[in-house]
Amino acid sequence: MNPPRTIVFDLDGTLVDTAPDLINALNFVLDREGLPPVPPASARNMIGAGARKLIERGLEVDGRAVTVDELERMTRDFIDHYAEHIADQSRPFDGLEDALDDLGARGYRFAVCTNKLEWLSKRLLDRLGLSARFAAICGADTFGISKPDPAFLRETVARAGGQLSSSVMVGDAGTDIGVARRARVPVVGVSFGYTDVPMEDLKPDRLISHMEELASAVEGLMQTHDQS
Repeated sequence: MNPPRTIVFDLDGTLVDTAPDLINALNFVLDREGLPPVPPASARNMIGAGARKLIERGLEVDGRAVTVDELERMTRDFIDHYAEHIADQSRPFDGLEDALDDLGARGYRFAVCTNKLEWLSKRLLDRLGLSARFAAICGADTFGISKPDPAFLRETVARAGGQLSSSVMVGDAGTDIGVARRARVPVVGVSFGYTDVPMEDLKPDRLISHMEELASAVEGLMQTHDQS
């Protein structure tokens, strides 16, 4: 029996437009430190490497240096605030649910592989009514590793009951392209996410600008893989 075909998604900037709530949490922390807010247009491209890195990038804008203990405290404050406001403005990207319906009908199963904490990821997807669609939801704390470590993608696929040989990664940033390349998994890049390097420059196997293009991109990669 062939293993189920699995699509592994990044979360922030791929499945869900989480930028408004993440930026609000960042600016909440910066305001408590007496620092000016980071403009949303600039902060969007700081997202994707977890809460601590987002805060570090926010501090860099003002040239502020903090101790490890201060950064830990700010990260806790960020997570506490964000957890309470995780879905105030965050919404699935346009066309996502239709794409999942289409691909689910074709026999695909879905998983999430994100550098967000697992419990925050599950809370967000719960609030948006999406959790039940995913066979596995794995965060940076699930296995103690983060993207682009290929072990993270391997473990996520295994937890979803799939195999790498019949999987595709979908993401919006360099860590997603990197984890897929290192795990030897084909990758679809989305152009509407959060990255300081344009997705076309990262050279994914397929590039889409809307979720309505996802099914054809995935099917094309699977057919190419089956023929190779």
